Amino acid sequence: MYDRTSLSGLEEDIRIVSKTWFRHEQHESVEQFLCSLPLTYFTFDAHDRYGGTTRYGVDTLFRLFVLKECYGWSHETPLAEYLAYNPEICEQLGLGTIPDQSTLWRSWNKRFTVDLRRTVETAARTILIKAQNADVDIPREPERRLPPYGDEVNEPAPDDQAILNEAATITDHVSRVVFPAFSLDRGEGCEIHENAYWDLQTYLGLRERLAANEGARSFIHESTRDRTPLGHAHRDQIRDLSIAEIREMYRQAVNRLLDEVAETEQFFRAGIVAIDITEADPFTGDRTGYEDEIIGTKEKTDEYAYQWATVQLVGNAVPIVLDARPVRKGETRLEIVEDLLDSAEDLVHVDNVLMDREFDSQHILEMLSQGGLSYVVPKRMQTSEKAQAKRLLQRDQDRYETDRKLHLGNNEWHETTLIYRRKENSEHDDHRQYSVFMSNRGSGHLTEYGYRWEIESGYKSIKRFMAATTSKDFGLRFFYFAFACLLYSIWRAVDLLVQVELTGEYEHSPMVTADNTLTLLKKETGIG
Repeated sequence: MYDRTSLSGLEEDIRIVSKTWFRHEQHESVEQFLCSLPLTYFTFDAHDRYGGTTRYGVDTLFRLFVLKECYGWSHETPLAEYLAYNPEICEQLGLGTIPDQSTLWRSWNKRFTVDLRRTVETAARTILIKAQNADVDIPREPERRLPPYGDEVNEPAPDDQAILNEAATITDHVSRVVFPAFSLDRGEGCEIHENAYWDLQTYLGLRERLAANEGARSFIHESTRDRTPLGHAHRDQIRDLSIAEIREMYRQAVNRLLDEVAETEQFFRAGIVAIDITEADPFTGDRTGYEDEIIGTKEKTDEYAYQWATVQLVGNAVPIVLDARPVRKGETRLEIVEDLLDSAEDLVHVDNVLMDREFDSQHILEMLSQGGLSYVVPKRMQTSEKAQAKRLLQRDQDRYETDRKLHLGNNEWHETTLIYRRKENSEHDDHRQYSVFMSNRGSGHLTEYGYRWEIESGYKSIKRFMAATTSKDFGLRFFYFAFACLLYSIWRAVDLLVQVELTGEYEHSPMVTADNTLTLLKKETGIG
């Protein structure tokens, strides 16, 4: 994805290496990381204004200036004094002599390009954040925001062009960070670059209901690549991926995406998640031999469809899909929830779980409570709930709470709270005016259930990003859904980063549209 002179590549390498390095229990020093950071592969010459032989190499000076930025020193004198009092650091950096203040000043202001200076600042902030996340002592508190891309925009209400300009830069950066998490096991000597397959998959998401064969034919003419895959070749490569491989690549990509947004103070890796199941369009063909994969619909009609489950950040957080998985016949809702929660908790700290009434199961609720999680789940109204709702209606009471024990079997019980809430402007005049929710934290969390609508609106966008197919291949179908979830998550992450960069705040209503992001991804992946 990068050449050896790419500063974006260098920044990404520092981000990945620092995150892993500081996780080691014996790595407790920012200075030691700077001394250990591999830089010999990087070609600094393209960013060095000096020609010929010099006493100090740019790579060594790069480490020194990252150190200066980590401490937040505004002048070179404190850096020179620090080196004088820390000979062991000088030795590890290979400094035969300590550069004086004037040499450091000239190197920074005359020798380093503007872009290289900006990379120094970005690298220092990244190192501080990764160290702080690993509970390592740091010289100063980092600013959890991205540096300005281009000129600062001070207007409180950026115009459309400013938004698109910022989105273009950030989309380019994010796509270079995220897409390398996907890979194909194709062996050596392939004529078509692997990235062309991901470019084609992105291209298929640009237009609604575009299938691989038709999309590949158009892609040949619109791509700037010399060689692009044909539709059947593209599908063959995707079919070779197992469900487990697709999910692992997806999780790696989302983890990279979260690392990007986590560098802003507007995003924290904690919050509310929603778990839900969506279904593809009804399947009208012959499903013989595929009955375990093309299952019934959620509404229990006589139709059949593929089903996919997701766990997504909701609430005040940016609505990124943390994980996705297929739903097969015979799998319990408990298995699905446990699986998705395990993935989510590897990526973020989960406080509260929101689910639809199809997850109305005392065993799921008990599992969540045992894990220290709060939940809000609608309850299907049985005879006793209907009777209580009728009594509330007679008393003209809008809200009611009562404790309830749900039987788990073997004389074990799950304790929960039932919360009856009257719907405003209900079309019904009987007990159906009321909804019943279950929560292990009382009614205080009930208002959060309104956040669940985000996952439904998210599904509409995700399906907009999906390539069309008539194939029954389960892996191919799931990959199309998972990749669409990734495109959706990239859009929402780019929107957050653009809003923070241009306004310093994050509003949940997108500033960047989905179409903007897909169009920009189209440009950045070499299409058109």
